[in-house]
Amino acid sequence: MINDIRAKVATDEFEFSRHALDQTIRRDATVAEVRECIAAGSVIEDYPNDKYGPSCLIFGLTRAGRPLHVQCSYPSRPIVKIITLYEPDPDQWIDFRTRKP
Repeated sequence: MINDIRAKVATDEFEFSRHALDQTIRRDATVAEVRECIAAGSVIEDYPNDKYGPSCLIFGLTRAGRPLHVQCSYPSRPIVKIITLYEPDPDQWIDFRTRKP
């Protein structure tokens, strides 16, 4: 799945939800950082029954080493939708990959 998402992002077959666009502004994240996160990242959570459609959470580091979580739709859609993005809180995540109990 991650390779299909990467391919769509690399060929501009993606778009930001309004919420994700707001989050990029609030968190001072760039489109380049989102691309870097997805290119180097891995799926850490899968949401096949999400109310807005199947999606997954990707963790990756930007080239500058910034950790990001990007939730996006499955690549089965014509265009991958970036649903939200944020810097994971180290108090809530183990190595930014596993939620703390």
